[in-house]
Amino acid sequence: MAVNRVPVLKRCRSLGLDPIYLGIDKKSDRQLQRSNRKVSEYGLQLREKQKAKFIYGVLEKPFRNYFAKASKMQGQAGENLMILLERRLDSVIFRMGFARTRREARQIVDHQHVLVNGKRVQVPSYLVKAGDTIEIREKSKSLQRYKEILEVTGSRIVPEWLDVNQEALSGAVKQLPTRELIDVPVNEMLIVELYSK
Repeated sequence: MAVNRVPVLKRCRSLGLDPIYLGIDKKSDRQLQRSNRKVSEYGLQLREKQKAKFIYGVLEKPFRNYFAKASKMQGQAGENLMILLERRLDSVIFRMGFARTRREARQIVDHQHVLVNGKRVQVPSYLVKAGDTIEIREKSKSLQRYKEILEVTGSRIVPEWLDVNQEALSGAVKQLPTRELIDVPVNEMLIVELYSK
């Protein structure tokens, strides 16, 4: 499996992204040295795509597949793309507050700690549907790890489209998210322009 080993804060600085979107509270004191050169239209489009890929932890080929799927769905391709990315199981675990960061959410799913509708799912890219119930499996609920996670994420605001019971480490997808409910700072129209070339 491909792993991006670039330091997270360095990557956030280069993309002009606040680390809080990845679940990281640290701030970097260093400033990125920017040249006075004007960024081309292609450069802006590429940066938006890289931002979306970095936030959701998706590599190029799967990201292109998500875009192809979003283009075939009804509605605007850009909005559909953001909704598909937000529906990923690792993203939903992060949004519910069962993981401190998106990377940790991916690891929790990989390590078979998550049940979807009572069945164990270990695929971070699994797309949740409206009405799905998601919970941490019974054996894992007593782990110290989850007590520590809830201490950190207890004050995090859960999106309207999710219903969460933090004590029971379970939740449900009330409805599919809309673009207005996704607080990710990505201009998806630039990604659409990039792929439509």
